[in-house]
Amino acid sequence: MTTRATRGPRRRTVVALAVILSVLAAFVVRLVDIQVVSADEHVAQSLTKIGVGDTISGQRGSVVDAGGTVLASSVMVYDAQLSPLVITQFEEKDPKVPWAEASEKIAAITGQTGDEVRALVADALAKDSQSQYAPLKKSLTTEQYIELRDLKLAYLHMEARETRVYPNGAVAGNVLGFLDGSGTAQAGVEQLGEECLAPIDGEESYRRGANGVVIPGSERTVEAVDGGSVQLTINSDLQWYLQQMVGEEARKQGAKGGTVTVVEVKTGKIRAAAEWPSLDPNDLDSSTPETRYSQIFHRDFEPGSTFKAITAAAAIEGAGLTPLSTVTASSRETFPNGAVINDAFNHPAYNYTLAGGLIDSSNVALSKFGTMVSPEVRYDYLERFGVGHKTIDFPSEVGGTLHPVSEWDSQSLYTTTFGQYYTVTAAQLAGAYQAIANGGEKIDLSLVESCTKADGSVASPDKPKHEQIIEKQTASEITRMLENVAVQGGNAERIQVPGYRVTSKTGTAQVADPVNGGYKNGVYYTSMVGFAPVDDPQYVVVVTLDEPTKVVSSAATASAFQKAMTQVMKTYRVMPSSVPMDELLPKFG
Repeated sequence: MTTRATRGPRRRTVVALAVILSVLAAFVVRLVDIQVVSADEHVAQSLTKIGVGDTISGQRGSVVDAGGTVLASSVMVYDAQLSPLVITQFEEKDPKVPWAEASEKIAAITGQTGDEVRALVADALAKDSQSQYAPLKKSLTTEQYIELRDLKLAYLHMEARETRVYPNGAVAGNVLGFLDGSGTAQAGVEQLGEECLAPIDGEESYRRGANGVVIPGSERTVEAVDGGSVQLTINSDLQWYLQQMVGEEARKQGAKGGTVTVVEVKTGKIRAAAEWPSLDPNDLDSSTPETRYSQIFHRDFEPGSTFKAITAAAAIEGAGLTPLSTVTASSRETFPNGAVINDAFNHPAYNYTLAGGLIDSSNVALSKFGTMVSPEVRYDYLERFGVGHKTIDFPSEVGGTLHPVSEWDSQSLYTTTFGQYYTVTAAQLAGAYQAIANGGEKIDLSLVESCTKADGSVASPDKPKHEQIIEKQTASEITRMLENVAVQGGNAERIQVPGYRVTSKTGTAQVADPVNGGYKNGVYYTSMVGFAPVDDPQYVVVVTLDEPTKVVSSAATASAFQKAMTQVMKTYRVMPSSVPMDELLPKFG
C-alpha cells in the first residue's frame, strides 16, 4: 500500500528525471544543430578566429610573337630598405662590419654611391631618431637580391614583388598595352588576352590554438596556377623595322603620326601593326594618353579614294559594268539634285573608262559610275567590306561610322562613292583589301594565334569567319584595275618594288574640325593601300600619315609604302612575280 509519505519522493524523482531529460534533449538538439545542420557556418566562423591564411601569388603569363620571341613577361624584383635604428644600435656595439664599410658594399651592389646610401639613413634619423625605415632601392634583380642577402646584415630587408617587363621596349608597344600599378591590364593584348594571361592565386592556410601554436594536421595548401602564354601573329623583326621606318617617314613629312599595317592575304593574320609615336610599356611616363593606344584600331578616318575600289565592285556586280565602261566627266560638275562635285585637278571633259577613273582618282567619274546602282546597294557593299564593324574587337577599337541611307543628303549621295561621309580604321581598310586580294573571300582579321596554358595545353581562338563577299571574277577585275593604278598613276615611279607586280590606291581624307565644325582647312589624313604580288597575292600593306605638312596629299605616303612592301616581300621571301602584267587598261574610252 502506497502511503502519502512514499508518493512525495517518487513524484519528485519523476519530475527531476523529466527535467534532466528535457535539458538533455535540448543539448542533443543544439548539438545536432551545431555539428550537422549549421556545421559549415560554425566552421567558417571559427576559422575567422583561429584560421590563418597566406595568399600564394601566381605569375602572369607571357606574350610572344609568331616565332616565340618574348614581348612581355613577368619577373620577380625586390624592394630593399634599411632600419636606421638597428644600424645605430649595431654601431654602438662595435659590429664586425662597420656601417661605413657596409654602406660601401651595399652601394656597389645597388649601383649607388656609399655617400648616397649613408645619406638615406642620416636623413631618416634626422627626422626620427627611432626610425626603422629608410627606402634603399626598388626593383632590384634576383642577382642583386642574392648579393645583398649574402652580406648578412640584420638591418637590411628586401620585399619581393612581381613586375611586368617588355624586353623589346617599344616594339609592338601600342599593340601590347600595359598594366597599371596594381597589375590590372589597361589596354592592348594585355587586356585582350586577360583570360589566358591572368594567374589564379593559391592559398596556404592552417589553424592555431589560443597560444598561437599551429594545430597539427590543420595545414592546407592550394597551389597557385600561373597564367598562360599568348602567342601573337605579329612578326617582331618586321614590326621593329616598320616602326623605325614609319617614324622616320612621318617626321620627314612633318606628320603628327603614322601607321603601317600588314595582313596575310590567305589567312587574315596581322603580321605587323607598326605605329609612331610608339609606346614603350616599360616607360609610360614618356608617353601621353593619346599615344598609349593603338591608332590602327582606335583612330577612324574617311578613307577617301581607297574605297573607290569598293564602289567599282558594287558597280560591276550591281550595274553590269566592266573596267572599260565609260562616262563623260569634267573636273567640276553640278548634278541634277544640285550637288557640286570636284576633282583634285583641273581637266576638260574626259570620256573616262572605269579603270581610268580609278587611275586618275576622279571623284566626278566615280560619282557617275557609283550612282548607276542604288544607294541601298552601295550601302550593302560597304557593309560587306567591313565598314561600321570592328575587326578583332581590340580594346578601344572603334567600328567606324556608316550612316543609314535615310541620312544621305543630296551631297553625300555622291561623296559616298569616293570614300566620304563614312569612316574606317586602318585595320578595316586592310581587311577590305584582303578580300579583294583573296579572290573576293573576306577572312576576319586575327592577332592572337593561341594560348598555351601553364599545364602545356594549347587553346586556339575560334576559326575566323570566311565569306565570299564579291565574285571571284569581280575581284580579279578590281585587282587588274588597281595594278593599273600602280603602273599608270601619279605615284608609279615612287612605289615600284623591283621584281614584283604591285597594286595600290591612295586616299586623302579631310580631317574633321571638332571646334568649328566641318573640316580643317588644308589638313589631311593620308593613306595608301595595296597588295603584292599581283599574280599570287600574299600580303596587304596599309600606310597612313596623320596630317603631313611637307606634302599634304596622299603622295606623302608613297615612300613609306614602297619601303614597307619591299621589306615584307624580303621578310617572307615571297617569290618574285613570274607572270607578266596584262596589257595596260586605257584611261579613256
